[in-house]
Amino acid sequence: MLLQEIPKKDDILSAEKRIHNYVHRTPVFTSNQLNEILGVHVYFKCENLQKVGAFKMRGASNAILSLTKAQLKKGVATHSSGNHAQAVALTAKLAKIPAYIVMPHNAPEVKVEAVRRYGAEVIYCESNLNAREEMLNEVVEKTGASFIHPYDNYDVIAGQATCAKEMLEDTDHLKALFAPIGGGGLMAGTLLSSQYFGNKTPVIGAEPAGADDAYRSWKAGKIIPMEHPDTIADGLRTSVGERNFPIIQQYVKDIITVSDEEIIEAMRLIFNYLKLVVEPSGAVPFASMIKIKDQFKGKKVGVILCGGNIDLKKLPF
Repeated sequence: MLLQEIPKKDDILSAEKRIHNYVHRTPVFTSNQLNEILGVHVYFKCENLQKVGAFKMRGASNAILSLTKAQLKKGVATHSSGNHAQAVALTAKLAKIPAYIVMPHNAPEVKVEAVRRYGAEVIYCESNLNAREEMLNEVVEKTGASFIHPYDNYDVIAGQATCAKEMLEDTDHLKALFAPIGGGGLMAGTLLSSQYFGNKTPVIGAEPAGADDAYRSWKAGKIIPMEHPDTIADGLRTSVGERNFPIIQQYVKDIITVSDEEIIEAMRLIFNYLKLVVEPSGAVPFASMIKIKDQFKGKKVGVILCGGNIDLKKLPF
């Protein structure tokens, strides 16, 4: 995709207005104790406190609210392991339209239950991207619903960009901003907001070592799909999108990969010191920051806690 096609500053400002009544302006937290332990002033953008418990509400609502009335009437469909599914389901409920959600059979039960609670129809598939896309195509063909891609969609990217825009407005002089990379919607949006609204604050990508396709793709200069992801961070197991990758390639400062053990330790610190519930994917940016914290001694950095949907009976610590 050409970089000329990406969302512009006005697209993100329009998205912010469009979704204003559908999302929360989430708070930014910090912990003096944690800052002392790490030697870094860390500011956390708490998207785990967003509607549906994740940043996905931003992109999903912007994409759905950008559809025509004729499209809305037939409903929306998507494939997702959980957070985007919930966001599409809730936006559809608020817009009073049908929603059809394709989910892998091993998606966390807490996320499946939430999707059903919002009134969407859940259709199960195998746990790989090909299976998701094949089932999704069948659903779209049968229902005529509009496909709201979880990340490879410019309206979704523009919606996700509002997260970093808010954080940059609510903090000052950040030396870096850490965001996760799964499909790349939040990362692409974060990079664009940094360019347009944040004086080009360096953005560092965070990825599980067991699903490191974005890191490998970035190094290779071309997309290398993730075929067999193996990580506790279920929300980041997907491959980086075609519309997202050129933005990442152009603007990302670095991509740091972390082990499941490092992710779990980051979760534990967040639970202990911030008293916040985060899912494994939500802790990946913090784990990445901890890994290179010596680069930021005494400086301010931002970390996006992208989600908090976890089964508390299955905490990894």
